[in-house]
Amino acid sequence: MKRIVAGLATAAVLLTGCGPAPTSRATLSGSPTSSPAASSPSPGSPSPMSLESLEAAYEDVIANVLPSIVQINTKVGLGSGIVYDTAGHIITNAHVVGQSTKMEVTIATGGAPRSARLVKSFDAGDLAVIKVDHPDGLRPAKFGDSAKVRVGQIVLAMGNPLGLSGSVTNGIVSAIGRTVSEPQEEGSPGATIAGAIQTSAAINPGNSGGALVDLSGRVIGIPTLAATDPDLGGGTAPGIGFAIPSNTATDIAAQIVKQGRVTNSHRAALGIRGSTVIGSDGRPTGVGVVGAEPGGAAAKAGIRAGDLIVSINGKKTPTMAVLAETIATLKPGDQAKIGVLHPDGSTKTVTVTLGQLRSD
Repeated sequence: MKRIVAGLATAAVLLTGCGPAPTSRATLSGSPTSSPAASSPSPGSPSPMSLESLEAAYEDVIANVLPSIVQINTKVGLGSGIVYDTAGHIITNAHVVGQSTKMEVTIATGGAPRSARLVKSFDAGDLAVIKVDHPDGLRPAKFGDSAKVRVGQIVLAMGNPLGLSGSVTNGIVSAIGRTVSEPQEEGSPGATIAGAIQTSAAINPGNSGGALVDLSGRVIGIPTLAATDPDLGGGTAPGIGFAIPSNTATDIAAQIVKQGRVTNSHRAALGIRGSTVIGSDGRPTGVGVVGAEPGGAAAKAGIRAGDLIVSINGKKTPTMAVLAETIATLKPGDQAKIGVLHPDGSTKTVTVTLGQLRSD
């Protein structure tokens, strides 16, 4: 299990959390109620969708999308993926493939496993593209415009949770524009995801890399993270999951397929290697600079190894995760004011012109 910290209060987030999907009796009701107001919608208000028509919509979406979902098995675990094109390219999470360069792929609707290989991982965004050796019969998914996602939309999460191939859960889009991070550890790239879609659809181990789909049958996100509640000893926090927006996923995938690597991440970078520094009181105090990339944004501004970064644009950065999440909200070329504590105890605020996050 891989803990991450979401930029929403103090919730710790896991790749293995889960949450039940809420239902709305008002929108599912197919029979009249005893309330005159309920049986006579006000002018201009949408008509309630009948239970039968909603079920039919779910069934159509599942039948059309599930053949584009695959299970990915590596030597150390399993996850999900989405067929990207007829050439056999599949989008998944970087943490699903981990260090593996070869894996097996099985279509969610059945069939014999197929061998596949890694094309490229983009660890900073927790995305990867793999390619099936024999792509005959694979059905590419249809991707939607994640910039048009609305809070309250009904969505389905499709994947292979706990190895249960072709599983589907439902929920809604709970929020958009979230920024979440996961710690860097074995099997986890330590990615920071900007603009994540928050959903109440259950996400369990094995769902990662699958599809978050709207009722038009279009993929709008890649389920990646789920939440736990630290106050419950790491128990699941129901209905809090996060997906990488489809626009981000398809942009990165297109670059990898065409050029073999990510040439434009569209993400800002400070250009340091660092780690969270714990103070004498046991609390994090800032990000210690282990090294500044030669010619990078931080180095050009005079930030050096041994410095402690304590803020960015006036916001405290007690941990590496907070620093990464803050930078993820900015763009390459933006200027940021970085608060620095030097080894001699002096403090300084320097203006840094942010660079671009590289793929390697």
